[in-house]
Amino acid sequence: MSIAFLFPGQGSQFPGMLHQLLDHSEVHRTLDEASSVLHSDVRALDSEEALESSVSVQIALLTAGVATARALIQKHAEPTVVCGLSVGAFAAAVGADVLSLKDALELVELRAERMTKLYPTGYGLSAIVGLNEPQVLKIVHAATSDREPVFVANINAPRQIVIAGSDTGMDRVLDQARSQGATKAERLHVSVPSHCPLLQPVADCLQRRLSSVQLRNPKMIYVGNINARAMRTAELVASDLANNITHGVRWHDATTVAKELGCNLFLEMPPGHVLSDLAKENLAEVTAFAVERDSLPRVLRFAQQEQ
Repeated sequence: MSIAFLFPGQGSQFPGMLHQLLDHSEVHRTLDEASSVLHSDVRALDSEEALESSVSVQIALLTAGVATARALIQKHAEPTVVCGLSVGAFAAAVGADVLSLKDALELVELRAERMTKLYPTGYGLSAIVGLNEPQVLKIVHAATSDREPVFVANINAPRQIVIAGSDTGMDRVLDQARSQGATKAERLHVSVPSHCPLLQPVADCLQRRLSSVQLRNPKMIYVGNINARAMRTAELVASDLANNITHGVRWHDATTVAKELGCNLFLEMPPGHVLSDLAKENLAEVTAFAVERDSLPRVLRFAQQEQ
């Protein structure tokens, strides 16, 4: 039996998130390391005002995930598999030692800046719960247009789908989803249309930058966003990091692969608990926890049992 580390993406952030991490030397060291790379205190990026910026959000998520993963590994809770949703994939790649935290911070900052510059207003993400992928695809195909595009983005669970695109186009999709029985259909706190073809220029930019970064083969299995494949080479991980921004994330498939690889303890790095909740709800016979400041003894107890 093995452990999988799950790293959340944008939308999971909340004010004060970096001040509620584990009180551990590796966490403090990582926050200091990130601050040195950024030439400013990364801890300032979790204020309510700062989190209005996608750049601040994505850097804070990366730092929180890496800091917590390092602390757990030092406590001998080492994963067999790492999975990161969207920007969480960069934290997963650092956790697997594919790239350094410094390189990841620079890549994520570039990623977020380019995303925001392309679509500063009028676009984003929305979640639909209660309909399956074919149902949502049919609604999206009927509602999208060249002027107001909408795409299916993430498949988080068989009946939890994220769409991306223009605000007006998504409003039409959400209205139709509600009329067809969706139990939830609402906007997410994400101001860019992630994981759709609208962000191809960002993927191209990341691909060029990654070609100049020193990469290493992962120390544990990295499961990708785009095709939910188990990846064991630096080249495959780099391709997933660059291109997941233009493709939907097959998150449910990715966690299913992690289970098939023998993982039955899923530990979600902060912030939030959405990914661990999804694992508990949609994967039979697994244990899943969100790693929080007061949960460390319980998490380590389960981790020791699985190793």
